[in-house]
Amino acid sequence: MKIQIKWIKDPEEHDYPAATSYLSLIYADPEKYVKPLKAAPITEFKAKDIFRAAMLTRLTKDNSHVAENIVKIKKGVRLSPILLVRDSPNGKVIIADGYHRMCAVYTFNEDAVIPCKIV
Repeated sequence: MKIQIKWIKDPEEHDYPAATSYLSLIYADPEKYVKPLKAAPITEFKAKDIFRAAMLTRLTKDNSHVAENIVKIKKGVRLSPILLVRDSPNGKVIIADGYHRMCAVYTFNEDAVIPCKIV
């Protein structure tokens, strides 16, 4: 039986401060990216393509946050779209918020289409 992964229409408001916190480790001015993320339209990419572009390894269900998202998916709880930043000079994408959600989704279907905002 294939699990249907459900999404809310827009990222939750608390996703933006989380993205700011993470991006502040990489950039001196994270708001340079977060402000445009708030205004960006929702787009979609396959989970496997986001992982390839981000050059990250997938966390397993042993990670508590991934496990929590797996439970949400199984219960039919809608997930928040993820927030992405293009790091063109380094030829990759930064998952500013939603890494654990991405890992949980990938557990079910690497071809799953992920709604996201990207700048």
